[in-house]
Amino acid sequence: MSKPIPIVKPPHPATLTDEALKKQCSIGFGRSSGPGGQHRNKVETAVSITHEPTGIIGSASERRSQSQNLHTAKKRLRMKLAIKSRTKVSRRNYKPSELWEIRRQGNKLPINPQNKDYPAVLAEALDVLFAYDGDVAKAAGALSITMSQLARLIRHEKHAFALVNEKRVELGLKPLR
Repeated sequence: MSKPIPIVKPPHPATLTDEALKKQCSIGFGRSSGPGGQHRNKVETAVSITHEPTGIIGSASERRSQSQNLHTAKKRLRMKLAIKSRTKVSRRNYKPSELWEIRRQGNKLPINPQNKDYPAVLAEALDVLFAYDGDVAKAAGALSITMSQLARLIRHEKHAFALVNEKRVELGLKPLR
């Protein structure tokens, strides 16, 4: 069994603005190893961002530019937060967020994992799915999309897909394919 997923107060940190998320984080810089020549070894271009309430870290060091690594680390942190932290969702009172309703088209949810909104949308889908104990049909109904759309959204991110299948197996359900 994996370590417990932190429960955070709404709104989910993956849905916060950059400024609001930054207030909950600490940022560290350091030197990175690997290709890049002397510049890489002398300048602190590696970036690590820690979300203090959960301890979840996003980091990047593959670029020679600190600003590029900072941008990449923020994206990675948002994705990790979406997958590795949950907000409680009430089955009785749940209503999809404004972002969810804007992104949804009928019973479909066309969103690409490269889209800046993907971590927030994924976080909401996972929160609802976990509230319904891994029941894809009930979660999809609450989100007003089809089961296949919900499965596709989760399948785009392999770590989210693995987490959902791990939870489903724990609960005695068949893993998603």
